[in-house]
Amino acid sequence: MISLDWTLILQFFNFFVLLFFLNKLLYRPLVAIMDQRRDKIESGNQRAQEIEAEVDEKMRHYQQQLSTAKSDAAQERAALRKAGQQQESEITGEAQQKAVTRIKDIREQVGREATEAGQVLNSEAKALAGQIATKVLGRKLA
Repeated sequence: MISLDWTLILQFFNFFVLLFFLNKLLYRPLVAIMDQRRDKIESGNQRAQEIEAEVDEKMRHYQQQLSTAKSDAAQERAALRKAGQQQESEITGEAQQKAVTRIKDIREQVGREATEAGQVLNSEAKALAGQIATKVLGRKLA
């Protein structure tokens, strides 16, 4: 049976002293270390979320810039293509005009040369006809 004497009080006193020292030496430092660790983990998680949000924002910004650059490039490409086609049609028109002018000049020149050749041949034909007639008739024609 349990006897109630001064040893029981001593045991209670001993228990509370031990509880006080253990609380001071072990429990509070352990709780403090666990709190520090929890705080570090939470701050690390929070920082990771902030970094992830930053990365997402930068990716959105990058995607926006990329799509803007692609759009600008497509517009510039279309403008350059249109300018090239316009320049091509101008050059082709000029070349056709020069070709028409050159063909006209060549036709005129060929026509003049043909007329001159015809006149030369006509005069030579008359001279040859006169020589042939002189030889055939045996006398000179007047």
